[in-house]
Amino acid sequence: MKKVILVWFRNDLRIHDNEILSEAVKKADIVIPVYFFDPRYFKKNKLGFRNTGVLRARFLLESVAQFKETLQNMDTDLLVFQGKPEDIIGTLCAKYDVTEVYHHREVANRETKISEYVEETLWQEKINLKHFIGHTLYHKEDLPFPIRDIPDMFAAFKKKIEKESFVRPVVAPVTSFVTHPHLESTTIPSLLELGYSEEEIKFAYSRPVEHLRGGETAARQTAAKTLSPEFDDMNDYNLVSPYIAVGAISPADYYHQIKERYTSANKKKYERLILRLFWRDYFRFMLKKYPNVFFRNQDLTKDVQADAQRLRQHLCEDSHHPVINDLLNILQSSGNLPYEHREILAAYFKQELSIHYLAGAGFFEEYLLDYVPATTYGYWLHFAEKGTSPKDNLKTSWQDLVKKYYRPKAVIK
Repeated sequence: MKKVILVWFRNDLRIHDNEILSEAVKKADIVIPVYFFDPRYFKKNKLGFRNTGVLRARFLLESVAQFKETLQNMDTDLLVFQGKPEDIIGTLCAKYDVTEVYHHREVANRETKISEYVEETLWQEKINLKHFIGHTLYHKEDLPFPIRDIPDMFAAFKKKIEKESFVRPVVAPVTSFVTHPHLESTTIPSLLELGYSEEEIKFAYSRPVEHLRGGETAARQTAAKTLSPEFDDMNDYNLVSPYIAVGAISPADYYHQIKERYTSANKKKYERLILRLFWRDYFRFMLKKYPNVFFRNQDLTKDVQADAQRLRQHLCEDSHHPVINDLLNILQSSGNLPYEHREILAAYFKQELSIHYLAGAGFFEEYLLDYVPATTYGYWLHFAEKGTSPKDNLKTSWQDLVKKYYRPKAVIK
């Protein structure tokens, strides 16, 4: 009997350093690659923000389209469906005689729930869902401590991992594999089909051409660009982080590229990039240690929904401080900002408007191209001085942050 593995892609849209694809190709006689546009990610949430803003939706569509094209160039294909994975995957497994399903494990509540729904569906068909851990810089199995003993203080976490662990080498890119000879033809949905209005779509496609485009090719080009000795701009990590978020490039791949170019002359810049990767790992592991910690309301004195409505109304006004107006315009028109500028906005929302951190995080969730649940909400908990690493809570005024970080016209280049 032939072994047929269905690979359920989520935030891992690449052929380089992709363990689940590489393992499937090694273990299976036939590989069925599948991606689902889950409607739960494209609706408005209870705070009135979209779970996925139109700019990130466009970026995602481009990333999926490029991944599909890459596989087609290998004489295979990526099956793409619009719908809940648990409603479709059972039928696919029956149609293609699937014996096992591979996917990357997530840590945030919504993502783990979806995995559980899929697992329940597959269990009824007596098919195993194999979980892989591949979204962090340091692999969970290589940590010098169990998850329950991870230091809460970020500095201690970073120091111990750097001293006692290592970043695994990247997995060689997949160059070919066998898929089903009668794989069905599928198409990628449009923004309209995903539920965006014609006005939103017009806005998304009116963005200047220099704004980030999705896909693994662009990811690798952008990573190389930010690591060039000639590149000196505060837009560096935030140019690559959207690609890391959708999995067009892995954190380990970017890390090893940094290390290859590391010299004493560029030490400060490259250490800052690596620090961002450490924070990304820290938030993900904290969410594993303390399930749902970043999404709980830890300030019951305030009404989150009322604050979200107040924030939405405030955003429609044009009477903010000039710096805040500039940063809001850049974020809403490009879906991106240097992390230092995000800190300015968050401090302003909290200190001047007294906005609940969950409402602020909901705003960032809609607009950021590089939205990742653990990272976005983890930072916001620290912005609200309630973070898991108390020493790293934001205590600086937004005005002082402006003096320290703000550079006019910090546009994506």
